[in-house]
Amino acid sequence: MKVISPEVQVIAEHTGSEIRCYVDDKVSRVAWLNRSNIIFAGRDKWSLDPRVELVTKGQLEYSLRIQKVDVYDEGQYTCSIQTKELSRTSQVFLIVQVPANIYKVSEDITINEGSNVTLTCLASGRPDPMITWRLLNPSAEPLDGEEYLDISGITRTQAGRYECKASNDVASPDVKYVNVIVNYAPFIKDTKSSDPQVGRMGVLQCEASAIPKPEFKWYRDDKRLSNGQGISIQMMGSRTLLLVSNVTEEDYGNYTCVATNRLGIHNASVFLYRPGTANNISGAVAVSQSLWLLLGSLTCLLLKC
Repeated sequence: MKVISPEVQVIAEHTGSEIRCYVDDKVSRVAWLNRSNIIFAGRDKWSLDPRVELVTKGQLEYSLRIQKVDVYDEGQYTCSIQTKELSRTSQVFLIVQVPANIYKVSEDITINEGSNVTLTCLASGRPDPMITWRLLNPSAEPLDGEEYLDISGITRTQAGRYECKASNDVASPDVKYVNVIVNYAPFIKDTKSSDPQVGRMGVLQCEASAIPKPEFKWYRDDKRLSNGQGISIQMMGSRTLLLVSNVTEEDYGNYTCVATNRLGIHNASVFLYRPGTANNISGAVAVSQSLWLLLGSLTCLLLKC
C-alpha cells in the first residue's frame, strides 16, 4: 500500500480535497475511515454524505475525494488494507482553514471632541485572523489596536474613515469601515476687510471652522446688526459677509463677528478701514480694494440690496 497525499493536508474551506491511496494486487480487503467511522468498505459506500466519493481511476488506486470541504471534515483519515499475511494502515490528517470574516464592527459614530472612543472589530477564521486598523487620511499609517481600538481624548484631526482589516492568508482580507465625526466648537480662522472710500461699498468677511456648522452674528459695539438700512449680511456655509452699501465716516471702525454652535462660541474683531489702510486681521496678505468691491457689488446686485 502507498499513500501519495502528505501526512498532513491543509485545505481551504469550501474547496475540494483528494486523499490518494494506492494498493497492490495482493490486497484482499480495503477501506477508508474517518476517525473510527467507516466511509468506504471496498467499493461499498457506508457514509451518507453525498460530498464524499471514491476515486478508482486504475485497478490499484483507492483514493478518497471530498467536495466542498467544511470545518467538520477536519481530522484523521485512514486508508486500511488487509492481505492474507497482515493488515496495514496509513493516516492523513486533514486541516481545514477558514478565510477571515469580520462579523461585528462598530457603527458610524458622531462624538464630541475630547471624548474617549472605542471602535470594535471582531473577526473569525482558521487560523485566527490578525486585525489591523488605519485612519484613511493621507498618511494612512497603522494604528495601535486589534479587536478594540481605543482613542483617548479624540481631536478633530482624528475624525474620518477608519479601516478595519482582518487577514489570515487563507484568502483576501476582509475589510470593514467606520466613519467617525468629531463635533467641536467654532474657531474663527480667517477674517478679511476692505478699505472703501466714502459712498462706496465696504465688505467684511469672517470664516470659521466648526462641527456642527456654525451660525454667525455681526455686531457693531454692543448692537447686533441685521439686514436693512444699507447693511446686508450673507451666510455661505462656513463663511459670512457683511456688506455696507454706502459707507459713511461713521461706518469706519471695529466690527465683531460671532460664530456659535451648541458646543461653544468664538468671536473676532474685523475693521473697516479708511482708504489706504486696508489690513488682513488674520495676518495674511491684504486683500485689494478692487477685488473686495467687485465681490461686494456683485453679491449685492444679485440680492438687490
